[in-house]
Amino acid sequence: MRTPLSYLAERLTPTARVVRAACLSALVMSVVIVVTGAAVRLTSSGLGCPTWPRCTAETLAPTQAMGVHGVIEFANRLLTYVLCAAVGAAIVAARCAKPWRRRLTRLGWAQFGIVLSNAVIGGVTVLTGLNPYSVAVHLVASMALIWVALLMWERSREGDGEPGPAVSRPLVQLSYVLVAATTCLVLAGTVVTGAGKHSGDSSDVPRIPLDYDRVTQFHADFAFVTVGLSLAMLFALRAVKAPAPARARARDLLVVLLAQGAVGFVQFFTGSPEVLVGAHLLGSTLVWIAALRIPLALRVRPELPADDGHPGGAAPAVRGGGADDSSGLVAAG
Repeated sequence: MRTPLSYLAERLTPTARVVRAACLSALVMSVVIVVTGAAVRLTSSGLGCPTWPRCTAETLAPTQAMGVHGVIEFANRLLTYVLCAAVGAAIVAARCAKPWRRRLTRLGWAQFGIVLSNAVIGGVTVLTGLNPYSVAVHLVASMALIWVALLMWERSREGDGEPGPAVSRPLVQLSYVLVAATTCLVLAGTVVTGAGKHSGDSSDVPRIPLDYDRVTQFHADFAFVTVGLSLAMLFALRAVKAPAPARARARDLLVVLLAQGAVGFVQFFTGSPEVLVGAHLLGSTLVWIAALRIPLALRVRPELPADDGHPGGAAPAVRGGGADDSSGLVAAG
């Protein structure tokens, strides 16, 4: 069946660099939307537009009487369209590339589906008066979007052959444990957010009924575990003389974790000022990305032969560890 994308594919042939740039722009926008969402909450603008999908029952955009909070909330909603445009550009670039890499295109469509789903979750969050559990799900969905966007970007920089291990299996398994610990760290952070004082609005918004100091300590415990695992990964990769990209990514994760921990401690002992909370949330996205990139660097994916189902030439060559498709963190070895 002829589709608009197949029509474009007959007339456009983006270079590999263009495809990679489009995938990277989608990843950057997925981080930006998390940070701007945090700005909405930290400025108490979460109910600046009190309904959804319209801003008010009568208007699509905020009125002058709604003040700056309405503008901030509505601006964040508009950024969703920018995110959709970035994801759409990545899908078009992947579809029009020669040869057509179907798995790469599917990752783009997966991003689009997550964006639409998260928009609905955001609407439910508004309609339920910033229910803290809905807010937590909204953030988790955003982290899922970052994961898929990262996979697509990494995947755009390598070939389509079957992945092979670059290190021994125990190291691959350790990388999975590290990602699992980071996942728990991020999830614990959403609980801290739901129990904290920044509810997203100046009205009486319910919070998760847990002791804030205890859930913060629980979050910090996961941070210590993650730092320990990242140190173990770094030393292990150095000991076996693993490929340089893998060692560099382990080092990057440790640096980001230590910086994030410093921000978190200062934030806790200074009463969680808005600027530090925003910086901490940005740091959480960087920690998430850095952890996910490690197992993707512990295997290699070669290019396919030119005659192996890819008319017009082989896929781009591999330069080292890269990314996998949506199953890459489960079966990268």
